[in-house]
Amino acid sequence: MNAEFSPAKAWLRALERTASIAAHPHRVLPTVIEDLGTRFGEAPALLSDRECFSYRELAERANRYARWALDTGIAKGDVVGLFMPSRPEYMAIWLGITQIGGIVALLNTHLVGPSLAHCVELVAPKHIIAAAELVEVLTHALRGAAGAATVWVHGPNDHGLPSLDREIEGYAGDALGSSERRPVTIDDRALYIYTSGTTGLPKAAGVSHARLMQWSHWFAGLMDTRPSDRMYNCLPMYHSVGGVLATGAVLVGGGAVVLSERFSARRFWSDVTRWDCTLFQYIGELCRYLLQTAPVRDETAHRIRLACGNGLGPDIWAAFQRRFRIPRILEFYASTEGNVSLFNVDGHAAAIGRIPAFLAHRFPAALVPLDAGGEPVRDEQGLCRRCGPDEVGEAIGKIVTDAANVGARFEGYTSADATERKILRNVFQPDDAWFRTGDLMRRDDKGYFYFVDRIGDTFRWKGENVSTAEVTHVLRACAGVLDAVVYGVTVVGMDGRAGMAAIVVSPGFDVTKLGRQLADRLPGYAHPVFLRVRAELEMTPTFKPKTQQLSHEGYDPAVVVEALYLRHPERDTFVPLDADLHHRLQTGQIRL
Repeated sequence: MNAEFSPAKAWLRALERTASIAAHPHRVLPTVIEDLGTRFGEAPALLSDRECFSYRELAERANRYARWALDTGIAKGDVVGLFMPSRPEYMAIWLGITQIGGIVALLNTHLVGPSLAHCVELVAPKHIIAAAELVEVLTHALRGAAGAATVWVHGPNDHGLPSLDREIEGYAGDALGSSERRPVTIDDRALYIYTSGTTGLPKAAGVSHARLMQWSHWFAGLMDTRPSDRMYNCLPMYHSVGGVLATGAVLVGGGAVVLSERFSARRFWSDVTRWDCTLFQYIGELCRYLLQTAPVRDETAHRIRLACGNGLGPDIWAAFQRRFRIPRILEFYASTEGNVSLFNVDGHAAAIGRIPAFLAHRFPAALVPLDAGGEPVRDEQGLCRRCGPDEVGEAIGKIVTDAANVGARFEGYTSADATERKILRNVFQPDDAWFRTGDLMRRDDKGYFYFVDRIGDTFRWKGENVSTAEVTHVLRACAGVLDAVVYGVTVVGMDGRAGMAAIVVSPGFDVTKLGRQLADRLPGYAHPVFLRVRAELEMTPTFKPKTQQLSHEGYDPAVVVEALYLRHPERDTFVPLDADLHHRLQTGQIRL
């Protein structure tokens, strides 16, 4: 840890950076970027191998998109979908559209078919901006959809659709005049960011301008971002961390963000040194992949002063920090829509954070024990109790409406029913309301929180939340599959859980065709890695598939006597999983 670093000062910087957000309701992130364009001018802002924007260019580019939105008739509250890989243009687009009151839905570029169509239908956009290389995926998914949005192509266009990158050049990039501006405030919705939550299909979480300001300025304070900083960001910009936190926190501090369209363990450190980065954003899976690579010179030849992220496993924390010479790690816990935020500012290995006593009123989080059915335990008065030290419980956050405490809000989803299901009422006193994270944690006697597991029908794989309900629905629609249940299983040397499906099939079922059917309907990270063919599925008395024993038995041929299959990562098809293949998987000879 840097000798000059002080956790107390980091907390105070974060408080100072966010103190005036509520007091200036018309100052939103697009306004901040416009001011920074004047202040920092030609200083680099967003950098990539595809394109680079200075602060002035980013502000001007955003203004062009704002004028395009006005000219296209996008009214305040109208939704525009954005389906594009990570690049500087991505942020310019949503900054411009949200500047005039539009809402931008950040569509997951890994989605295909029904999953993608579902996410589009949730927000009913009037327009969708798609990168040229993704247009066919989008139009295939939306084929036959009623009230389809106008699709604008960004890039080489032979699709017979309007070309946005050509259209945008006809608009001025100077600041919008008073007659062009709309009365946008921090309480207005800016983005829809998708999250799978703990059950069912993806949900579109509403993100206000206030949250964008809170995320960017709070982390700018914790990381002490400066004009001399460069952040390496290879996380997808359709997620809140890669698209808002990493970019916004550095930009409001006057630094630059280097954007990579995808994570590459092989190129990671050479990119970091080539761009002379001082910060990088991580998720736990990224760190584990890097540790599995052979040593290279660049992995210690960098100027990194801090790595910020979440999910860095306790089993690799010390090894990661030591091998790659990372002076300081800022681990945190948060979710796009949630109000539970934890920050490990002092680098306590393996913890996801703690809440200092002087900030308890701003981050009113608690852990409550659950019963066998996954519901909070209640006493005779119908109220919950708080977990004791090291007792595992679900993390919940008190929902408050204090305008000055943006982080304690819950802004909900497009679905009122989905929103209500995330609220726990009458918790510690009558009529109080708390947000349910769906995550199990424990807190030690020093106040540090530790992640234990997820609750419900979701598991995390390759940095994404996978909905078991969605994958089950797709499997049941595949030829020859009579029934299916999906669950997560652990894999040696991998973070999260790999998807496994127990399926009941009809005579003549062809497992080789299943992979092709899944590719048309699910993103790659959601494909089951393992299959188990059963004669029937066991059910609970309430007719829910039993998965606990299945998950416990896993995919070991020595335990499971039924047919097992592995989606082989090199052949990209399901192959029989025998003892030899299982051994090679367990010893790291085959990596998923």
